[in-house]
Amino acid sequence: MPRTLMLLGGARHQVPAIEEAKRLGYRTVLCDYLPDNPGQFVADVFYQESTTDRAKMLDVARHEKIDGILSFGSDAALPSAGYVAEALGLPTNPLASINTLSEKYLFRPYLAKNGFNCPKAVSFPTEKDGRSVLELCRGMRFPVILKPTDSSGSKGVTVVPAPDAASFDAAITAATEFSRNGILLCEEYLERGYPYVIGGDIFVIDGRVRFWGLMDAVRDESLGGLVPVGEAFPSGLPVDKADLLKSEVQGLVTSLGLRFGEMNLEVIIGRDGKPYIIELGGRAGGNMLPLQLQDVSGVNLTQASVRCAMGDFDCAVDFDPAAGTGDAVATLVLHAKSSGSFAGVHVDPALKRYVYRTQVFVHEGDRVEKFVNGSKALGILFLRFPSADVMRELLAESSHLVSVEVR
Repeated sequence: MPRTLMLLGGARHQVPAIEEAKRLGYRTVLCDYLPDNPGQFVADVFYQESTTDRAKMLDVARHEKIDGILSFGSDAALPSAGYVAEALGLPTNPLASINTLSEKYLFRPYLAKNGFNCPKAVSFPTEKDGRSVLELCRGMRFPVILKPTDSSGSKGVTVVPAPDAASFDAAITAATEFSRNGILLCEEYLERGYPYVIGGDIFVIDGRVRFWGLMDAVRDESLGGLVPVGEAFPSGLPVDKADLLKSEVQGLVTSLGLRFGEMNLEVIIGRDGKPYIIELGGRAGGNMLPLQLQDVSGVNLTQASVRCAMGDFDCAVDFDPAAGTGDAVATLVLHAKSSGSFAGVHVDPALKRYVYRTQVFVHEGDRVEKFVNGSKALGILFLRFPSADVMRELLAESSHLVSVEVR
């Protein structure tokens, strides 16, 4: 009887984990509440159940006699995976640490209490109105950012430029739409000392970061600049700043007692030169990030995630861009600047010559929405450039070189 891996979530970006598990010879049990998820056609067993229902997930796990559990690329299901694993004595990171990383209202105080760099922040229930939140934010430097504490992909995030109650009311409404737990966060907007947010994934084994997939996050300033529209490798971050970042991240991994797994990272280098960890998600990054990093490093991070979930930590994942690489690789998220019917993608020849893989998630005539958060992505372009300088020059113009045609 093959060993069984339970996977929480069968969306398009989660299917590669199911496929890797099957290639490794594991029996796969999938849970997803959506009836049309593509993963159900790949997994051996499928349950149409909510992955955020911990009790139900534990019932399924016991019934299927699982040997491991994985929430690949899903923030919402991480606490359920940790809960089930702890209950059954399966490989997992500490549930308390998973919860801390999954909920920003726990994460920001943890950073401040334990000596990590952190912007001033305050959390509050969705029932608060703009005037009362304005009072809570007294003493903060504006602009501030207001966001849900349990969402990803920049969903429900608003920059509030000035201390105005009406602006806070609008931001609260936007954040509440994407809040499951009913708790919002307001924090000071960090001015960047390095022009890009540092994104990417790391991989931890035995409590040590062994894989450093640090990249510059590409933003579309015409859409507000809050949502990443691509990742560029290598990062142009100076070595001294990269060393500070790595020390801060490794310190947080150690402090939380994180043992293993792929983790999604977002760090801002502030005007003071310090690294501020905005996110450390306990799962693989979205927008096909593991595949991009595999192209760069040769390391199959998806396979490593599956193996670690099954208790096999003998994975060769060591990679550090400081060691040097000749590759200059980037992704760009295909996105619409207005809502309507999808009519195609235009890529300027100056950029098209560097495209080596294209993934489009929609078909001509499909309804598409204006890109306001990560859930509105329509596809991914993978690009390889002859040098980092050429890459940065073209990516700086990417909003003019790539367009999604909408009727």
